[in-house]
Amino acid sequence: MKSEPEAYGIDDLRREGSTLWDGIRNYQARNFMRSMAIGDQAFFYHSNCKPPGIIGLMEVEEIGLVDPTQFDPDAKYFDPKSKREQPRWDCARLRFMGEFRELLSLNQLRELYSEKQLPVIKRGNRLSILPVPAATAADLLERLGPLH
Repeated sequence: MKSEPEAYGIDDLRREGSTLWDGIRNYQARNFMRSMAIGDQAFFYHSNCKPPGIIGLMEVEEIGLVDPTQFDPDAKYFDPKSKREQPRWDCARLRFMGEFRELLSLNQLRELYSEKQLPVIKRGNRLSILPVPAATAADLLERLGPLH
């Protein structure tokens, strides 16, 4: 799951303990989020920074929540076509599990994995939520080491 550190970074999640992962306005990313289950783990990926990469780990606490920002005309992610009786967008609640000692950069990820193994490395990929195959996730966790 990607987020720009200036918008919402791992430090914000650590401080808050948990957060609503809201503002998803891409149907494919939304559907990937909808496929998550309580207890699933997600890598926290810092994007649009130097260098981008995996920095931490989160756990899914709640799923299928209505994204409140779609109804707020003052919110960045307001969607005037979404109706309270039939919302288009939902979100999940994730909790901070920890930060890895070092960020595993996008360049390092490209050296280690194929696009099939880790879709986030595909050039031009703009999705903020992507699945990670189980074997790749296990390998990543081993490479990244313990959380702190």
